[in-house]
Amino acid sequence: MADNNVRRDDDHREEGRGRGWLGMIIRFVVAAVVLMVTAAVTPGFSSMGFGTALLAALIIAAMDYVIQKLFRIDASPFGRGLTGFILSAVIIYLTQFLVPDMEINLFGAIIAALIIGVIDAIIPAHVF
Repeated sequence: MADNNVRRDDDHREEGRGRGWLGMIIRFVVAAVVLMVTAAVTPGFSSMGFGTALLAALIIAAMDYVIQKLFRIDASPFGRGLTGFILSAVIIYLTQFLVPDMEINLFGAIIAALIIGVIDAIIPAHVF
């Protein structure tokens, strides 16, 4: 009987891993699409293709992860109020220096952080 419970637990863990990877891929694709739409409607933010937006989404996520681990600050636009919002705008602005074909000015980064924050509030990343 105990062996059956162990097998079921292992099966659930493996299923969770699969959904975790799939969920992560879906989140990056959604983030790339959101960046593309945001770039199209935000003044001071150059339009970008899907590959550029996907690379930008990966870099933004990596920068957010590093900041969370080092400083224990959530860099989502509405994660820590004004601090998280400003930090999110700065991350978006700095991303342009690491992603070819991405150009944004500081005002565009602030507007982009606002748009991304609103979209994240409507469609939270943890849904996937």
